[in-house]
Amino acid sequence: MIENNQNAPLLEIKDLSVRFKTDEGDVEALDKVSFEIQAGQTVGVVGESGCGKSVTAYSIMRLLPRPTGKITHGSIFFKGKNILDLSTDAMRDIRGNEIGMIFQEPMNALNPVQKIGKQVSEVFHLHDANGNHQAWSRSIEMLKAVGIPSPEDRMHEYPHQLSGGMRQRVVIAMALACKPKLIIADEPTTALDVTVQAQILDLLQNLQKETGCSILLITHDLGVIAETCDEVCVMYAGRMVERAKTVDLFAHPTHAYTRGLLSSIPRLDGVPKTKLVAIEGMVPSLSELKPGCRFAPRSGLDHSQEMLEQRPPYLEISPSHWVEACPVCFNP
Repeated sequence: MIENNQNAPLLEIKDLSVRFKTDEGDVEALDKVSFEIQAGQTVGVVGESGCGKSVTAYSIMRLLPRPTGKITHGSIFFKGKNILDLSTDAMRDIRGNEIGMIFQEPMNALNPVQKIGKQVSEVFHLHDANGNHQAWSRSIEMLKAVGIPSPEDRMHEYPHQLSGGMRQRVVIAMALACKPKLIIADEPTTALDVTVQAQILDLLQNLQKETGCSILLITHDLGVIAETCDEVCVMYAGRMVERAKTVDLFAHPTHAYTRGLLSSIPRLDGVPKTKLVAIEGMVPSLSELKPGCRFAPRSGLDHSQEMLEQRPPYLEISPSHWVEACPVCFNP
């Protein structure tokens, strides 16, 4: 178990960099990413696919694919201690016990040839040394807690026999089984219909109130961010381009990428049948990243070659509001 420092954030990531070996050579998936999460807080990470959101989550859990993925720089402090210094066995004790993770695709997170009861019970066997009967009973209680009807019956079913929403609830039950201090939710509402999405988000918020846990919510949906998060981190091409309290970010988006994301959200007060605003172009390939501002080429604004070669400073423009201050993309 990790002892907590009362004055430290629950999770603090400092200058985290991650590289992957590919056929095209080494590529940098994260470039000095920094943020923190306080106890009981919900922090959202938003950005397009390929920006590094899931890589950040897997780095915290130390689940990067080996030997291709490697943390090359930085630190990840959990309850005041750098978990990158922990042994494999010590980290295994933390996963599920103190840090739980809700994976993006429940069908991939669950074993298709094992019944739900065996998979949920395994969490209690691994971390609490429960006997079979006690682990089974606690598993039923967890399925009931996440709103699964007839949990005793569901324990005897396979993942393919459940709906997408129910499978996601099972994954949430497994993540919360040992009452961890931090939940990492990687796109927990992906591929679910709108009604089920709302139910899953309400479930996470209610469970957070009951347990006092912190949540790192990874999503591409700014509507979900606005509804659930205390703070938001905007990622682009492996970097944190803006970080602020959610209210401040929506009221004063400062980076051009953040403004582009917010402009793409449909508005109820907009003109009917108006074409949706989209950010031109695509997130650059990891093998094509420049050391300077990475969004300038997509911003539609005039930029010089020097801006692509020199990294902009990361500035705190107001309390707890940080922005990558590219001369083109920075508009205070």
